[in-house]
Amino acid sequence: MEPAQTPVESVTPGVYVIPADSPESDGTLAWDSTTMIVVTAVAAGVTGLGWTYGSPAVGGVITGHLAPVVVGGDAMDVSGAAERMNRAVRNFGREGIAAMAISAVDIALWDLKARILDVPLAGLIGQVRPDVPIYGSGGFISDDDDQTREQLTGWVHDNLITRVKIKIGECFGGNERRDRARVALARDCIGPEAELYVDANGAYRTGQAVRVSGWLRDYGVSWFEEPVSSQDLAGLAAVRRQATMDIAAGEYSWTLADSARLIDAGAVDCLQIDATRCGGITGFLRAAALAEAHSIDVSAHCAPNAHAHPSAAAPNVRHIEYFHDHQRIEQMLLDGALDPVGGVLTPDLSVAGLGVEFRDRDAAAYRHC
Repeated sequence: MEPAQTPVESVTPGVYVIPADSPESDGTLAWDSTTMIVVTAVAAGVTGLGWTYGSPAVGGVITGHLAPVVVGGDAMDVSGAAERMNRAVRNFGREGIAAMAISAVDIALWDLKARILDVPLAGLIGQVRPDVPIYGSGGFISDDDDQTREQLTGWVHDNLITRVKIKIGECFGGNERRDRARVALARDCIGPEAELYVDANGAYRTGQAVRVSGWLRDYGVSWFEEPVSSQDLAGLAAVRRQATMDIAAGEYSWTLADSARLIDAGAVDCLQIDATRCGGITGFLRAAALAEAHSIDVSAHCAPNAHAHPSAAAPNVRHIEYFHDHQRIEQMLLDGALDPVGGVLTPDLSVAGLGVEFRDRDAAAYRHC
């Protein structure tokens, strides 16, 4: 006799465009808003929540291609749903928008399963630590010195976050003088003990990135993220061989194969993985296991409240990126969003699933479709 199933009854996306609190930019992009795609999955009268940050087009992929292959399936079989979603997007590409759509649905399905079982998600997966370190991430190139100082000192002195990251690579690497001035400012703000990270968002060429790594060392920078494009595996590997700080990349790993290529190329000291892009919690756990097999740490990229539970269940997670835009939005729109004080995120084990609820009424003003 086959065990009773709990069929998924609906998978529904909503798209919300939230203005930034001020114009923002990094070395290769500028923006003034962030789009959050929220997914609800319902089974047995229970609702699971998932989300990603990307294009409004993600919602159309969910409605037109993913919901039809997930609805009717067993809510307990998240891996089966993930496989069906991967197959459904074959003819128009698994990367980019489709990957974000799959990720948001997968997160919602994991949350749904844990809620049906009435257990916290970290407990369902298998928790290996009570909390996960975070690093404050912002320091936008568009920020003036006063904005940068306020943000960094707030993280270090008010929230007791002992590691922070700023953006460099202004004008596609065309303004090294200001890059250096901003790194010096950041070090002055946080003092000698806190860890300082930088993110070039692929702005530099290989030789330039190697030269920049030399003066970054003078300011005690210990993390150089995407010194060159993450598509340039040879360039990343060359910088890694010559730099003294850790080289990180992987936020644009849409598939497990993308992560494998970064590892095989010897391109990273720490692999970034993003559950809202790499295939959800299913993809996150697989990428973390792949990295662990190669004795490589991973770092959860952005979306801190989506990452706290799976990160607590993966032994080689170094930290979670507490990104300014995403943490602000999640504090605005998610009941139960986690408190960063103390420099860690601690999953709430008293609540089932991810432990957060979407505030529809507060989000209504930002509804796009």
